Amino acid sequence: MTSFNGLNMHLGNLSLLSNAQTRSISAENFTGEKGKGGTATEGTGTNAARDLGQAWKVSPSIHLQPKQTAALADIEGPGAIQHIWLTVHPNHWRNLIIRFYWDDEETPSVEVPLGDFFANGWRERCNITSLPVAVNPAGGFNCYWEMPFRQRARITVENITNEEILGFYYQISYTLTDVPDNAAYFHAQWRRSNPLPYKTDHTLLDGVQGQGQYVGTYLAWGVNNNGWWGEGEIKFFMDGDNQFPTICGTGTEDYFGGAWNFEHPQGQYGVFSSPFSGMPQVIKPDGLYRSQQRFGLYRWHIMDPIRFQQDLRVTIQALGWRSGGRYLPLQDDIASTAFWYQTEPHAPFPSLPDADGLEVI
Repeated sequence: MTSFNGLNMHLGNLSLLSNAQTRSISAENFTGEKGKGGTATEGTGTNAARDLGQAWKVSPSIHLQPKQTAALADIEGPGAIQHIWLTVHPNHWRNLIIRFYWDDEETPSVEVPLGDFFANGWRERCNITSLPVAVNPAGGFNCYWEMPFRQRARITVENITNEEILGFYYQISYTLTDVPDNAAYFHAQWRRSNPLPYKTDHTLLDGVQGQGQYVGTYLAWGVNNNGWWGEGEIKFFMDGDNQFPTICGTGTEDYFGGAWNFEHPQGQYGVFSSPFSGMPQVIKPDGLYRSQQRFGLYRWHIMDPIRFQQDLRVTIQALGWRSGGRYLPLQDDIASTAFWYQTEPHAPFPSLPDADGLEVI
């Protein structure tokens, strides 16, 4: 078994035999126990399976109760989560909060609205073709971030609405195996500036303490001005950086792997989705209720993780153009999800806003 190097632990190889064991949790096997799949005698498919009985898709999904948190997985380690698939109606993507807890920690290492975690922050389906995240027709969310744990892994989803949410389908696949001593823990955090205060940067991440590596960014960016909006630079302050960062980008579209305003063909945004970067979603004004443009962008640092030894802070500017060829600081709606690995314990996250603060408007 190779050591944790870059993003993946490489816990196994398809051509090699090992003592690792594969398990999977879903509404057809809530605990992931061996030989317990498809044993339900009641569930959301009870009526459809009434002529067939047990083992015939009796429990394919769950319903999420108002203002309640459902436990999706509770796994004893050591091991690693390797794939998550789920789906639910887009109306609920900002009303559900997904959380991950490692090794009995009290505060989550992942706390993100569901859609944003899968690079779909606007409650409108958008296909993604990338290595760690794939979103397939019609709204099939797939996550391939490898998530090692040593003692326990717990995943929950909270329904923050006053309504029952019907038809939440999910499957969480994992391996039970030894975890290398230098394997770090997966983290993800959501923040929003709406609107971004004038002449300030949007903070994606702050207060991170420990050793680790930053591996990904997703932005749901809502533009509130006319003209180009992506002149701002992303900055990575690490290991004691104060006023000035160690890593400074050259422009928003540059950071996400594009160039020249993403304009191709002329007069249009060139929508794209690639293994490590993309702008897969451009939501245009409709001349009636949609007054501004909305964008979804991702950048995965899989081949180029940003390694830090002690601390990390990440910010991005919002800049357009004003008269005289001068930059215009923008006051846009920016919702960000930052993905990273680090040693535990982690610093507590800022509190998520209430339902109004999360709402897509």
